[in-house]
Amino acid sequence: MNSPPLKAFAKVLLAFTLPTAVAGQVVAGATDIVFDQESIVDSLSAIYPVDEWAAETPWGPGEHLVYQVKVGIFNAGEGHMTVETLDSVRGHQTYRAVMGIRGGLPGLRVDDKYTTWMDLETLQSWRYIREIDEPFYESYRHYEFYPDRRIWHRTDNDESGPLASSLPLDDIAFIYFIRRLPLEIGKTYSLSRYFKEDGNPVVIQVLRRDEYEAEGVIYNTIVVKPIIQTGGLFGQGGKAELHFTDDERRILVYMKSNIPKFPGSLTLHLRSIQEGVPLNPESREEATQGRLNRAIAEPDTLVRR
Repeated sequence: MNSPPLKAFAKVLLAFTLPTAVAGQVVAGATDIVFDQESIVDSLSAIYPVDEWAAETPWGPGEHLVYQVKVGIFNAGEGHMTVETLDSVRGHQTYRAVMGIRGGLPGLRVDDKYTTWMDLETLQSWRYIREIDEPFYESYRHYEFYPDRRIWHRTDNDESGPLASSLPLDDIAFIYFIRRLPLEIGKTYSLSRYFKEDGNPVVIQVLRRDEYEAEGVIYNTIVVKPIIQTGGLFGQGGKAELHFTDDERRILVYMKSNIPKFPGSLTLHLRSIQEGVPLNPESREEATQGRLNRAIAEPDTLVRR
């Protein structure tokens, strides 16, 4: 979980690294958004029926978020967070979600991929694979989690260790889990769910409400400050703020992080959204109503509340 400065921009999407399918399109106009969203969501709904046992979530299969990554004023590549599909791990039904980062600065190219398998009911992690291809560094780690035995096991090197929680979360699963929190302004959340003890507790401070414009779309946001117990992008020595949409989706639209001894801020900018379909019946109804409300509130503009 430590992020050396030369590789820090490769961690820019690990917003809570111990802490955000169907390709989306760059936003061009409100009419385009509504048409694309509804047609794709209708198709996804036919593929993924509701599941009364699934946990309430603001996301679902098909969600695809695309980001531009910058170091200072320089473009450093593109990233995405995608809930790809449903999958099974040792008989447990899961969401398979992927975070990818590709790009970098001249002479420092990055092609990283992080995949998590989250339980449909508890959202705990059952499997986590981290594949890193960066300048002077390559790594492949495959974790399997066994909560009943309170151990994690790496299949790539046969290493094992104690699980810090009976409902463990990996780096990517933590991001999705935090999107479910109420995020009440002024409140601080302390979470001890990271699968390795040295990453706990993860502290989330909810600072304020704000607005952020991305690709011509104005979003009302909730600003959050994450603090983790290790070094790197969100360690206690750095300064980071994350902007989530102030609606039922809780989509990460912007992030800024100032890292000690790192030249310039790392920023993450939302470029496009393709919504998925939540499996929980109440969550799916809330998502449907949210799309309808946004379309009615701003039918001819790019403003999204």
